[in-house]
Amino acid sequence: MEYRDALRFLDRHINHEATAGRISGLSLDPMRALVEVLGDPQQAYPVIHLTGTNGKGSTGRMITALLAEHGLSVGSYSSPHLQRVNERLAWNGEPIADDDLARVVTELARLTPLSGTEPSYFELLTAAAYLWFAEIAVDVAVVEVGLLGRYDATNVADADVAVVTNVGQDHTDGQGDWMQRIASEKAGIITPESVLVLGETDPTLQATFLAEGPRLTWRRGEDFDIVEESSAVGGQMISVRTPLGSLDDLFLPLYGRHQGANAACAIAAVEAFFDRPLDAEVAREALATVTMPGRLEVVQRNPLVLLDGAHNPQGAMALAETVAEEFDVPGRRILVVGLLSGRDPRQMLDALDAQRADLLVACTPDSPRAVPAADLAAVAASVPVLTEIVPDPAEALDRALAVCTEDDVVLVAGSLYVAGAARTEIERRLREDM
Repeated sequence: MEYRDALRFLDRHINHEATAGRISGLSLDPMRALVEVLGDPQQAYPVIHLTGTNGKGSTGRMITALLAEHGLSVGSYSSPHLQRVNERLAWNGEPIADDDLARVVTELARLTPLSGTEPSYFELLTAAAYLWFAEIAVDVAVVEVGLLGRYDATNVADADVAVVTNVGQDHTDGQGDWMQRIASEKAGIITPESVLVLGETDPTLQATFLAEGPRLTWRRGEDFDIVEESSAVGGQMISVRTPLGSLDDLFLPLYGRHQGANAACAIAAVEAFFDRPLDAEVAREALATVTMPGRLEVVQRNPLVLLDGAHNPQGAMALAETVAEEFDVPGRRILVVGLLSGRDPRQMLDALDAQRADLLVACTPDSPRAVPAADLAAVAASVPVLTEIVPDPAEALDRALAVCTEDDVVLVAGSLYVAGAARTEIERRLREDM
């Protein structure tokens, strides 16, 4: 089938990402049946498996860069995508080509009926990633969990290194012992053969992860951590210590203290994988190349436009803190925000520090789970913050830019669906200006 046919084939399958991540059955048996008819491609290479409420994408990109700089062939799988589904499957940081994705999906369409299952959109993409990585003979796969961990489709692979970035409030009602429940599900990616790189520092959650019996555990704050960090033009300078050594004066072209913590997890994960300390110059070269589209990404200056897919309170708070610390803009602060259901809109607006904004443009993400812009605006009235309703995310960005001066900052946040739409709109405007 052609590329468009492959996308249509995928879209015909249930998409849990569009239904608030609801999972029926809580079993890996269908996914195991699917990869079995493919020849269990996930067993053809070692896997570094990542989970965590926030930071998986950034940490995975850093791990990929570090491995590739060492000359390894690296497959990476992430979700969701920002603009094109191809972004989810990558080889040494480059998204899969249209023809390759079409070919792999064609093979899936041919073999899936033999599994006796009706896989979901995410299960098919996960299987496609594992199959493609085996076909191109990667040396290692860096695989990001889609939801939680234990019953996630990616968990048919056994982690050589299991990375847990953190535990926060997402896909939960926040009631009772929700942190322990989430930690338990995320701990499901750990096997007795895994080295666990644990970025979560809450001491009350440690036992939950250790109960899975990893063969070795490195904990952030005890075994590895950031020891120095300072702002730099275009990012930050960091120094990291690990159980195997220390790396000083690394330039990380990403903003925010949380990215320093992600970098520490990434370095520890790669050292655990190699079972040796990293060469400082190799690490320095690798981290300097890292980009993270849609995560506190500067896409325009004068006025300054920042995109961030922060979609839960923990991520939104980190975003607001970073903007306050790193971007001293003399003009006004304008927010373009769209949210998905399952989040408390007032909690998200408070985390984004909306009360300090001069204008909020409320929009509706392109998702069945979207909170209507008018509903978000009604909540914003209690903040209070001056609010306009522009449902289309691209038009919402255009409205924000229309009222800007060169001294202002526009911050687009609340969902990757909004960040992706805004990024596409910025690219369109740049093409028109050429």
